[in-house]
Amino acid sequence: MGRIAGRFARVEARRRAGRLVLGLLSDLPRKNCWTIAEWAGEATPHGMQHLLCRASWDADAVRDDIRDYGVEQLHDERAVLVVDETGDLKKGTHTVGVQRQYTGTAGRIESSQVAVYLVYAEARGHAAVDRELYVPRSWICEPDRCRAAGLPEDTAFATKPALAGRMIGRFLDAGHRVDWVTGDEVYGGNPRLRSVLEERGVGFVLAVASSAEVTTGAGKFRADSLAAKVPKRAWQKLSAGAGAKGHRFYDWAVIDLAPPGPGHQLLIRCNRSTGERAYYRCFSPAPQPLATLVHVAGSRWRVEETFQSGKGLAGLDEHQVRRFTSWSRWVTLAMLAHACLAVIRAAEHARHPASDGLIPLTCNEIRRLFTALVRPTPDAVHRLRWSLWRRRHQARSRASHYHRQAADQT
Repeated sequence: MGRIAGRFARVEARRRAGRLVLGLLSDLPRKNCWTIAEWAGEATPHGMQHLLCRASWDADAVRDDIRDYGVEQLHDERAVLVVDETGDLKKGTHTVGVQRQYTGTAGRIESSQVAVYLVYAEARGHAAVDRELYVPRSWICEPDRCRAAGLPEDTAFATKPALAGRMIGRFLDAGHRVDWVTGDEVYGGNPRLRSVLEERGVGFVLAVASSAEVTTGAGKFRADSLAAKVPKRAWQKLSAGAGAKGHRFYDWAVIDLAPPGPGHQLLIRCNRSTGERAYYRCFSPAPQPLATLVHVAGSRWRVEETFQSGKGLAGLDEHQVRRFTSWSRWVTLAMLAHACLAVIRAAEHARHPASDGLIPLTCNEIRRLFTALVRPTPDAVHRLRWSLWRRRHQARSRASHYHRQAADQT
């Protein structure tokens, strides 16, 4: 917390932010201002709510500190930036950015809030280093709704690839350097994002649809049609990286594409069991071996692991807030909590390699040790006070609900 101390106008807010981060790393079954305040020994949730809503501190500056911290501690020459979005299921219509839209979290169209994240991934670990809330066009068309949700006045509609480009730009403008960016079809299918990366000299391996058209020296083809022409001798068996059950082997082939410039290729992945294929548009300022392109393509799975551990261990998706400021502050502190786990894991792997009979220390195990060693021990009086506070608050809420229901019926 010392690294971000200067981002808070008052020491009380800084200390409370530290307690919130510790609460996010706890084993609470549900993480919100109520449960974390009780866990941290505070008398009511008002202080935590004030931290997220009204306290004077700069969440974007803390975000930048998290990015610098993650890159500094996880630095690797072969690191890859991964862009992807994730959705949090929400009810109602007042939470900022919520609408019925497709989200991979549910695998279908649901009422949800979607955010795009930038993940720094390397061999020792991975952590989210930036975030942008996706604000649907339906919200931008309703200025009063945006204003009520606390969105800045200059908020304009931006696609998910545009948000990804914005975050990558911030990363590079901060003086950090990576050679590669990867992402799924949402980002690979966007020519503007590919052009921006190429202009900045950053290589990419971005997934595209099978119907995507590419140009070779022989003309323009669909990606799947071009893959069907690849001879058997051109395929190579390579690992896309280690998974939970060992290395993920696929057959791979690469095809050089025609101008606008050198370094453009189509990478094809074929499942050795089912024959299912995936396609990637690739660019690199200098020629690269197939193994390098495969390594970058395989790094995309790290973002799924980041979302899983960020939500499961650090409460990334458990925010119960409606306004934009509160959302950005909660998500930023959850990113900080998860980055701490990732950095500790990487440091332990470097200092104490796993001995025979032990798997390497995981983020889950670090969180378990933290819970056992750092858990506060509130007394019975504290527990009873919180029980009374909850019951009093619930009684007021019930009375208010009945009053509103009666008014609606008259």
